[in-house]
Amino acid sequence: MTAPTDVPLSEAQTIVAATREGANPTPIVHTFFDEPTNTASYVVHDPVSHAAAVIDSVLDFDPASGRTSFASADAIIGYVEQHGLKVHWLLETHAHADHLSAAPYLQQKLGGKLAIGRDIATVQAVFGKIFNESTSFERDGSQFDHLFADGDRFMIGSIPAMTLHLPGHTPADLAYVVGDAVFTGDTIFMPDYGTARADFPGGDARQLYRSIRRLLSLPRETRLFLCHDYKAPGRDDYVWETTVAQQQDANVHVHTGVDEDRFVEMREKRDATLGMPKLILPSIQVNMRAGHLPEPEANGTRYLKLPLDVL
Repeated sequence: MTAPTDVPLSEAQTIVAATREGANPTPIVHTFFDEPTNTASYVVHDPVSHAAAVIDSVLDFDPASGRTSFASADAIIGYVEQHGLKVHWLLETHAHADHLSAAPYLQQKLGGKLAIGRDIATVQAVFGKIFNESTSFERDGSQFDHLFADGDRFMIGSIPAMTLHLPGHTPADLAYVVGDAVFTGDTIFMPDYGTARADFPGGDARQLYRSIRRLLSLPRETRLFLCHDYKAPGRDDYVWETTVAQQQDANVHVHTGVDEDRFVEMREKRDATLGMPKLILPSIQVNMRAGHLPEPEANGTRYLKLPLDVL
């Protein structure tokens, strides 16, 4: 796994600051919240060129029947078409354990390159063994169109964007910095809910703490768009947007003043009480394939595996 450095962080700080000062267009962000999986998907676009990216899309999946459907993805397609957007990127923050990605379906309908962090290969190696994938399953990330490294720069129209590698929840977690907006994946949640778990294969609470500190070193006015919300106790509404300042001042797990050892003790104790996400087995099998379902077997039916007594 690659180690983050301070150079991309300083570049990300510059991108955010320049956008806040008006040197770049301010990205327009529209959220699609999937309540069954508590997932926030995003369309972010440049108001000048109408270039867009779709981030962390959801394929509807009923685990009881094994049926897939496309209502959530079709809502994104409708928004893109209504606003005349041109999708350049389909971005995944990591290999999700709580929902199946709709990226291949969206790519078929809208175009764009499908991308994730290059450390997806680490996730594929671990879960390839768990699911006893055949030797034909490549564990090099080649199922994706593009693999980002820490600090890679790209454009969404006239808006500068870049990646920040934030391992800890999984080895492959990325945040996408797009102008003054940052799409954080599962690394951090709303201030009243805290932070992501770090007990999945390849997860690490110390790495998670350092990744969060890196994320919260961005300018205080940086907008943060989260991948999930679970409505913290006492809150009635789902919320998925916050700022670096709000996280620094009020995050119940990692506000300013919480040191690494204190966080790790809390995170590991809390993780030990958590059950596995209900969709982790189907989600990982699909998402490590870039959202592609397994190939049909001889009878024309696709199957997902259920490894017993492993996780």
